[in-house]
Amino acid sequence: MAAAAMAHEKLWTEKSTMDAAEKAYHEYMSKINSVPSQCTLASEISKARQHIKNSLERMDGIAALAASPGAELLDRLSSVEKENEKLRSIIDGLNNLVIDLHERVRSLESGSGKSAAPAKPAAAATKPAALAKKAEAEDDDDDVDLFGSEDEDEDKAAAELREKRLAEYAAKKSKKPALIAKSNVILDIKPWDDETDMKVMEQEVRKISADGLLLGAAKLVPLAYGIHKLQMSCVIEDDKISVDWLQEEIEKIEDYVQSVDIAAFNKI
Repeated sequence: MAAAAMAHEKLWTEKSTMDAAEKAYHEYMSKINSVPSQCTLASEISKARQHIKNSLERMDGIAALAASPGAELLDRLSSVEKENEKLRSIIDGLNNLVIDLHERVRSLESGSGKSAAPAKPAAAATKPAALAKKAEAEDDDDDVDLFGSEDEDEDKAAAELREKRLAEYAAKKSKKPALIAKSNVILDIKPWDDETDMKVMEQEVRKISADGLLLGAAKLVPLAYGIHKLQMSCVIEDDKISVDWLQEEIEKIEDYVQSVDIAAFNKI
């Protein structure tokens, strides 16, 4: 029964036809698969050719730029050429001026040679007379001291003038008043308590007097708890009055003064 079924099948009877069809099918499929690769390879080749062409064009452009000078270089060359032309014109003018001066000098030399030629005998005639006068003058000057007396007189005059100027300078300097070093001192004079009579304390302080001491203005400055201090300014001469001495003299007023402090000290 199986053999009968196989007898009705055409697959085995036409096997060669099927093999040919399968071969044709596989060839067809291989051709279809090879076409994209060929197309891709051709496109890559064309791209490479285009890239090479572009590179060559760029190289040609670079060579052309290198061969042709820039605008800045051309401007510099033109300016240099103009300066050369100006220098040439100046040099030509100087050459012409030198030539003119040379011609003038030659003409002057030729004219002076002609005029000086007849004057030579006269000069020769006057030469012995000049020599004789010179010899007589030397004989007359042998007995005269030309340098000794005049130099001595000049030295004496210069010494007298110098001494006179020194004396005038010393007199002028002695008339100038000497600078006196002075100081401005502000004192803080503190009382014992708030019951101290500040007016009487100020009167007692102003009784202090000495050469080189000048007591100035005074005012009351509040401290605390109703207590005020007497702030007094004075001017002292540094060479005559010391600040320590002044403090001690004020502190001697023991009935009114507790202490004395220096609030400010400035040189005048």
